[in-house]
Amino acid sequence: MRLPSAYLSKDGLRACLGLFGVLSFAGTILAQDLPNRPDRPWLTGAESTVSRQAEQSKREELALAQEKKYTLPELIDFAEAHSPETREAWQAARQRMAALHIAQSALYPALDVGFTALTNRNGVLLYDTFVIQQLGIGEVAVKMNYTLFDANGRVDQVAQQHNLLRAASFSFNDAHRQLLYSVMHAYYLLLDAKGQRIAAESNLTSAQAVSDATQARFDNGLATLPDLSEAKSTAAQANYELQLRIGNERKATGYLATLVTAPADTSFDVQSIDELTIPTTLSADGHELIEVALKERPDLLRQFSVIDAAKSGVREARSRYYPTVNFSGSLGELRAWGLQSAQPGAYATGRVYDAELTLNWNVFDGNRRRSQVREAEAAQKREEETLRGLRDRIESEVWQAFVDADTAFRQRDAASALLRASQDSYEQSLESYKYGVRNIVDVLTAQRQLAAARFEDVSSRVAVLDSLAQVSYRTGELLRTREVPKP
Repeated sequence: MRLPSAYLSKDGLRACLGLFGVLSFAGTILAQDLPNRPDRPWLTGAESTVSRQAEQSKREELALAQEKKYTLPELIDFAEAHSPETREAWQAARQRMAALHIAQSALYPALDVGFTALTNRNGVLLYDTFVIQQLGIGEVAVKMNYTLFDANGRVDQVAQQHNLLRAASFSFNDAHRQLLYSVMHAYYLLLDAKGQRIAAESNLTSAQAVSDATQARFDNGLATLPDLSEAKSTAAQANYELQLRIGNERKATGYLATLVTAPADTSFDVQSIDELTIPTTLSADGHELIEVALKERPDLLRQFSVIDAAKSGVREARSRYYPTVNFSGSLGELRAWGLQSAQPGAYATGRVYDAELTLNWNVFDGNRRRSQVREAEAAQKREEETLRGLRDRIESEVWQAFVDADTAFRQRDAASALLRASQDSYEQSLESYKYGVRNIVDVLTAQRQLAAARFEDVSSRVAVLDSLAQVSYRTGELLRTREVPKP
């Protein structure tokens, strides 16, 4: 039956319009995720959706008590318990453990249990004629496949994954090492900022005392207006320095708070530098520290594990030159029914099985296996060269940390002597100025020297603590001892 052409045209038009609408809608949706020009920001409705997702994904942050004065060990415990970096490294190690189990599973046979149901009706040739045949088959079977020999290819894969797991575990330790030092360094930065703020407050008090003394002498006609202006300018400069140190302390507090997974605007207090015992000597010389680092650094130990994994990869690549022997078989229970035209139906049941042993040997593959071996050997040599560079870098880092620590001890002694001398000079200059023996320039010079000495005293004490943490970080001993100065 032939339909009228008008009907076909109307129906076809509707179909075309519908298809065009669907394609246009789909194209519009896809285009929403693509910026339409290179010189303007991408502003779309999808941005609000993603922004809501970002807002809803905020993790639970640590709450620090404002009234508590935290010690460094407490903050380190907080950071290790909540740090996303260490958790990420832990998940990476767990992922490697799963990969090892996958490789180990290849050493065992694979067993499958299945049920097959089949029915068909077809024509078959019987002597000189075709007859209709109908079959119905049902089978429950257990199938096994097992690789009997592969020149230790699977064993080498297991060894490779085991070494990669060990490397991931060392990376996990290295993540803790970096976190520990980051918290310690941030803690000492906060101690320094706090000490600098306290020193700035003392400097402001000293500058204000000089300004008051100058004002008194000016009121008595013993000082000139320029002297008074200079004294007030010095006091204003000290107040400016104080505001700068307060801002630095707030920034250092926020930086440390984020490291322990607390909000950046958290207000909390830590011990002051005066509450800590400052060590006076190093426990070992530079050569001993280098020897310790070459045995303890987790990133170095990780590189050794990576090299062992690369060696296993070379052996696994070479095993592909050898044949593989595989066994496969099945054991099952069969129930079958059949019928041919003009013949009575037949039914049978019984146990069925099959067993197969195959040997496969690839004799030509266009140099594929040779290239795979060369690739694996190049990967091994690359990791060995990486190890050489890492050893050199570790030795340099440890030596630099040792020199910095040794310098910090000597600077600490010099800063202490400078502070005592500057304090005496300031007090004597101010007293002499009150009696008219010294002029305002002498007093202001002594006051500036005292202010600088106070800042240097705080910095030198913090530098000793930070340099010792740097030594422990560079040698890798930070993971084993986790020693921090105790109050």
